[in-house]
Amino acid sequence: MQENIAPTKANLMAAQAALDFSKKGYELLDKKRNVLIREMMGLMDRAKEMQQKMREIFKDAYEALTMANITLGINEVHEVAKSIPRATEFTVLTHSVMGVEIPEIKYEKHDLEHYYSFYHTNTALDVALQKFHQVKYLLYELAEVEDSVYKLAMEIKRTQKRANALQNIQIPKYEALVKMISEVLEEKEREDFFRLKVLKKKKLRRA
Repeated sequence: MQENIAPTKANLMAAQAALDFSKKGYELLDKKRNVLIREMMGLMDRAKEMQQKMREIFKDAYEALTMANITLGINEVHEVAKSIPRATEFTVLTHSVMGVEIPEIKYEKHDLEHYYSFYHTNTALDVALQKFHQVKYLLYELAEVEDSVYKLAMEIKRTQKRANALQNIQIPKYEALVKMISEVLEEKEREDFFRLKVLKKKKLRRA
């Protein structure tokens, strides 16, 4: 590429402008990457806490469910499970973090409504249903956080790739181009100065 560019002042100015633009671009990408990393790390800490909480609730829920299956029978528990309506009380919105659209799940927490007769159930089933009801809301939050982490991670990867291209390819290329043109122009200026000096001496001798 450099061999095809004439070492002129106009091309030097263009190369310098491209170099400055690339450096500013790299600085912006570096700042964006740092903000995204901080955001992602905070969400990862939150996700870790939620996963631990969910494991504990799941453990209690499955223990109660196992006891309900033993005391009531799997068929009875299955019939109760079929009576519980599908969760629809949430809305998925999005908000932007440095240009990355990440999800925001809106919902209202409600107490568990019993859609079954207490006459045919027992405490173990009540406990299991209450625990799984808690898990439902945790799943909303965890889905929001984990999807946000994934999208931020993908954007960090893209931003890193673009920053690396600027730092390792574009900036060195324009630095070399500016250096090459500058050196050629400086050499030309020295030659012109020497030539003028020689001409002046010749004129003085003739005079």
